[in-house]
Amino acid sequence: MSKHDDFLAWVNTALFEAEVALHNGDAGPRRALWSRNEPVSVLGAWRNALGRQEVDRLFTLLEQSFSGCSSYVFELQACDVSEEMAYTVGLEHTSALVDGEPRTYTLRATQVYRREDGEWKVAHRHGDTVTE
Repeated sequence: MSKHDDFLAWVNTALFEAEVALHNGDAGPRRALWSRNEPVSVLGAWRNALGRQEVDRLFTLLEQSFSGCSSYVFELQACDVSEEMAYTVGLEHTSALVDGEPRTYTLRATQVYRREDGEWKVAHRHGDTVTE
């Protein structure tokens, strides 16, 4: 399996499952996939976070806000992989409860990953709402 195929297999399994879990109110799997090394950052559709402590607080807020995910689809539009870094660009189509209210929305999401101890970890996320 090529490094590109190996990376996409991880995106389509572990990363996908972590996002579904988050949208069901469990940020644990997402936390496990995020880098423990600085810098880490989120420029989010609803809130930003810079540094490990802020990112952890954001994940707590998100897991308290989300529940009842009925659909999550990641539509990959572009990616690249090197030995130690990778990125993805795509659309996230989600239907879930947000603070108890049903919501369906699409986010444009760009994420940057780095290899740490042989495993992919998320180092940065940028997401914004598609308004079209």
